[in-house]
Amino acid sequence: MTAVVNHLEGWRLRALVLSIVAAMAGYLAFSLWGGWDDVVAAFVQIGVMGTLVALSMSLVNYGLRFVRWQLYLAQLDHRVAWRPSLRIYLSGFALTTTPGKAGEAFRGVLLKQHGVPFPTTFAAFISERLSDLVAIVLLTLVGLAQYPPARGLVLAGVAGIVVIVLCLSNQRLLTRLGHWASGRQDRGARMVAHTLHMLGNARRCHRPGLLAVASVISVVAWGAEALAFHWILVWLGADVSLAFAVFVYALSMLAGALSFLPGGLGGAEAVMVSLLVLKGLTMPMAIAATVFIRLATLWFAVMLGLLALILSRHGEPEAI
Repeated sequence: MTAVVNHLEGWRLRALVLSIVAAMAGYLAFSLWGGWDDVVAAFVQIGVMGTLVALSMSLVNYGLRFVRWQLYLAQLDHRVAWRPSLRIYLSGFALTTTPGKAGEAFRGVLLKQHGVPFPTTFAAFISERLSDLVAIVLLTLVGLAQYPPARGLVLAGVAGIVVIVLCLSNQRLLTRLGHWASGRQDRGARMVAHTLHMLGNARRCHRPGLLAVASVISVVAWGAEALAFHWILVWLGADVSLAFAVFVYALSMLAGALSFLPGGLGGAEAVMVSLLVLKGLTMPMAIAATVFIRLATLWFAVMLGLLALILSRHGEPEAI
């Protein structure tokens, strides 16, 4: 694996570092805009114990999603020992802030060394994203009645789920596209053929039993972070219900996903701050809560991913 990880050198490594630095600079500017002193004071108010609790809930999220990932790989007939698989899974988080979901592609490169072909990795990835989208949309329904204008965004998420499910379930359509692609030799046709192969694999991950288990795992995983968000707001003195906090967090994640920006950067934060201010929170408090939860979720994942990559670069055998 070390040889593969060493491909993350030169411009690739610089791109990774620059993307993280640029995003962190954006967060610094975001904090300054809200009033640096107020944001720092809010962080102090949350305290060390609050920070540890929030990070623990993020670990619950990552752990459950990893269990789901292992279930998908097993369903696709590629079982990988949990220790190297966990290191590989976390490594993908390191590139969350780079464009084009490079982290997911790099995870496929690492899994290739364990005999897992790229189409299988991407089939598991497609299944993951669909499961996440289902969970986030379900969580938004918890408090949607409190903010009716968000119905359009939620409906967009539902539409995305429907389109993906229809594509996965319509074997006739997939077969026709397969026949068309097999009769052509151009690059576009080959790309369609590879995509159809991945979708065919992904269909296996959406059989009723596994679909139900994966959906429950996803809802609990993302619900854990939403619960941490509620606690953060309470620690800051905000008078908000659990339903509202879950709704704000889920809708922000949905907005970030639909923005197609790396890690949902910008889109998720804008929605989260706006909804909190509309609820009556001051701008500094809303920004502090937003920055804190994103540091404890998104950026905590990036840091764990970097650690996993470093251990891989040093050739750690089977430990994280």
